[in-house]
Amino acid sequence: MEYVVLVDEQDNEIGLEEKFAAHMSPPQLHRAFSVFILNAKGQLLIQKRNLEKKTWPGFWSNSCCSHPRPQEPVAVAAQRRLEEELGFACKIDFLFKFQYMAQYDKNWGEHELDYVFVGYYNGSVHPNALEVDEWAFVPLNQVDEELEKNPNVYTPWFRKCFQNFLAHVEPV
Repeated sequence: MEYVVLVDEQDNEIGLEEKFAAHMSPPQLHRAFSVFILNAKGQLLIQKRNLEKKTWPGFWSNSCCSHPRPQEPVAVAAQRRLEEELGFACKIDFLFKFQYMAQYDKNWGEHELDYVFVGYYNGSVHPNALEVDEWAFVPLNQVDEELEKNPNVYTPWFRKCFQNFLAHVEPV
């Protein structure tokens, strides 16, 4: 059984909850992370979530996202999950954190304090088929345009933090 770390508005730990229970409506505020991977061409690695996901299956999102385990530092969890989901490792740096809430349907939702990381990688990608249906390296300006034109094909956390992500990274 997987657990997420419940937090208050100031990111103080207030308990643990089973992962799926924490996402049932109304979702409980918990820690999460989002990793953005850029290559030397300044392209962002995005992924289409596996169709078996409970929330936002088949939606495009940032490179990797998940939750730290109890007692696991968020940066360690982000690095672990990058390897589990995409099959590679690279140095990642913390950029910022933000809070959001989004309802997927009448039963499922998200309420997360999301830590955002960036990494740079130019090697091969070996995605876990249980997590990722498709992936692509896409120019940042194209991602920005697509988020504007077709926001409903992207996860809510990705839509909410992309502009802030752009403000924190240097163009390649």
